[in-house]
Amino acid sequence: MGEINLYQVTKEGVAEITPEPVELEKKMQHLIEENLEEILGIRFLDSEYGTGEKHGGRIDTLGLDENDSPVIIEYKKTKNQNVINQGLYYFDWLVDHKAEFENLVRQEINGDTEVDWSSPRLVCIAPDFTKYDSHAVEQIGQNIELMRFERYSDGVLLLELVNAVESEETGGDTPREYTTVGEKLGKADERLKQIFDELDEFLLSLGDDVQKKELKYYYAYKTIRNFASVEVRPTEGKLLLYLKIDPESVSRAPNNTRDVSEIGHYGTGEFRGYNCSERRS
Repeated sequence: MGEINLYQVTKEGVAEITPEPVELEKKMQHLIEENLEEILGIRFLDSEYGTGEKHGGRIDTLGLDENDSPVIIEYKKTKNQNVINQGLYYFDWLVDHKAEFENLVRQEINGDTEVDWSSPRLVCIAPDFTKYDSHAVEQIGQNIELMRFERYSDGVLLLELVNAVESEETGGDTPREYTTVGEKLGKADERLKQIFDELDEFLLSLGDDVQKKELKYYYAYKTIRNFASVEVRPTEGKLLLYLKIDPESVSRAPNNTRDVSEIGHYGTGEFRGYNCSERRS
């Protein structure tokens, strides 16, 4: 993977900041778990979670992301450790133990949380990955993210998204009682589809690392964490755009926006905009 050089800029010039020796896997795991929501937008569920006698292992970190999708996080301390295969082994356990995971969510987060099984994720965190790792996740076809970390002096932590692969919906053959956001977009008129295409193109143009994910009720746009989400309402001729910004930081908000921090809604973000007039109820 590409090398990142950091420099401290002073009046005298620049000085390179060199990485500290890689910390032990457990120390990095504890650091990330203690700050999981701040760093990755994932709510912590459990650490070293036992997978029972049949699977005979322990998942490093279990969590629930901002889209209410399950997340497995696995860590490694060397390039050659095969953390991806290990994570996939636990990934299979996860989809076979949905009731057990949902019970854990009820206990640790909220009994009313509806787990979104359409997009479970595996996040692998390591000091580095090989080109073979990146190739492998491209071929596997699951929701897998490779993240590289580096520790520097003065408490600086670098977390770099090396590769991310998004699979198709993995809900299986279970009957569903909802219309997906993709199906709603398919029912929209041409005007609304055009507006969505223009918005989608703009959001994806914000960086090479921007990822788009179709979830149950909305499209999520993210790098490491969500920064925007889009809900489609074809019968109303509306697109609702939710942004991850503090509504109070917007001094001159347009008339077609509002603060929804105290209003239940699909999508992530507390600042909402829309493409046509709407009652501000």
